[in-house]
Amino acid sequence: MHPVTPPATDQLSVEFAGEEFEVAPDQVFTVGREGDLAIDDNLFLHRNFLTIQNVEGLWLLSNVGTRLSATVTDTGGRVQAWLAPGARLPLVFAATTVVFSAGPTTYELTIHAAEPTFRETQPPLDDDDDGLSTIGEVPLTHSQKVMILALAEPVLRREGTGMSELPTSAQAAERLGWTLTRFNRKLDNVCDKLDRSGVPGLRGGVRSYATNRRVRLVEHAMSARLVTRDDLPLLDLEKENSHAMNGEDDA
Repeated sequence: MHPVTPPATDQLSVEFAGEEFEVAPDQVFTVGREGDLAIDDNLFLHRNFLTIQNVEGLWLLSNVGTRLSATVTDTGGRVQAWLAPGARLPLVFAATTVVFSAGPTTYELTIHAAEPTFRETQPPLDDDDDGLSTIGEVPLTHSQKVMILALAEPVLRREGTGMSELPTSAQAAERLGWTLTRFNRKLDNVCDKLDRSGVPGLRGGVRSYATNRRVRLVEHAMSARLVTRDDLPLLDLEKENSHAMNGEDDA
């Protein structure tokens, strides 16, 4: 019998759209329109956007682009970081999720470490449920949650990592049976709330702002586990209720 070789402590892999890519410790692994992981022929995406490399025994994720940012989180959604152009972060978790958008398309990949430097502990269960979803100290009403859900639906229905085209505001409003005016008011309210709570990327100039805040909101909602696949039935219920009655707005 041949002895079983244990996994290398510096082993790292990147998972995207059902494929897995091994990253060697002496390699600078590139992610973008080109590179070791050529994600998509999307002209909004940098040719070289992210790099992964081992520096003195520590794996680092770097944003080498000039315009796009990424949301980086542990797979449990308990730790979240905003990786702006020029920034870099250590990869300390067993699995790290990276979500970013280029134009109307949102991408998600997962980085797996064989021997993470950070060991997660299970937090105590919280039985206090007041009927509101919460991001930090920001409570969301039901209608605000389904608004986010309508935007994030393509990402949530996707199996595993990969890419998704996000709906326009008009398409999301139609999905809910709402008017576009009502949808945009909800979007304004949620973006204002999250911006005040310190979530970056939800404010900007007039140019392309409408698209940017939608994709950034979906990035944050996915990374913070604000909405999940289990919430998807709420979309059909909301549309049925919207057609059945003109209820009082709750925001």
